[in-house]
Amino acid sequence: MAEASHPREDLSTHPDVGEMRERYNRVLGGHDVAIMDAPVFLIGLFCAVSPWIVHFTTTQNQLLVHNVIIGIAIALLGWGFALTPHRMYGLSWAMCAIGTWLVISPWIVGTHPDKGVIATNASIGGLTILMGLLCAAVAAKARSRRARARSA
Repeated sequence: MAEASHPREDLSTHPDVGEMRERYNRVLGGHDVAIMDAPVFLIGLFCAVSPWIVHFTTTQNQLLVHNVIIGIAIALLGWGFALTPHRMYGLSWAMCAIGTWLVISPWIVGTHPDKGVIATNASIGGLTILMGLLCAAVAAKARSRRARARSA
C-alpha cells in the first residue's frame, strides 16, 4: 500500500518563510479582543430582547424600537470583533458612547419610564461602557505591542 501521508518538509528553507511568518502573526495577533467577542454580542442580544423580558412593549413603544436597534448595533460590534478584530479596534470607543446613550435614553426617548426600564437600560449601558473600555485598553496594548515588534 502506498504511503497515504506525505512527509513534512522543513519550511525554514522555503523562499517565502518570512512573509508566511509575518502573515501568520498578523492573523493570530488580531484576536486580542477575542475574549470579549461573546460578551459584547450577548449584551447586544439582551438589549434587543429586553423590551419583552422587562415587559415594556406596550407602555414604551419608542423605547422598544430604540432598544432593538441599539441592541442589534451592539451585537454587530461583537460579531465584528470576532470576524475582523484588527479592523474593529477603532470602534471600541463607540461602544462607550453607545453605553452612555443607553443609560440616559429612557428619559430622552421614553415617556415616564418606570424603575424596571431605567434599571435595565442603566445596567446594559454600564456593561456596554465597561466592555468598550476593556476593548479599547486591549486594542491600545495590542497597538503598542505591534509598534514595538516593528521597531525591533
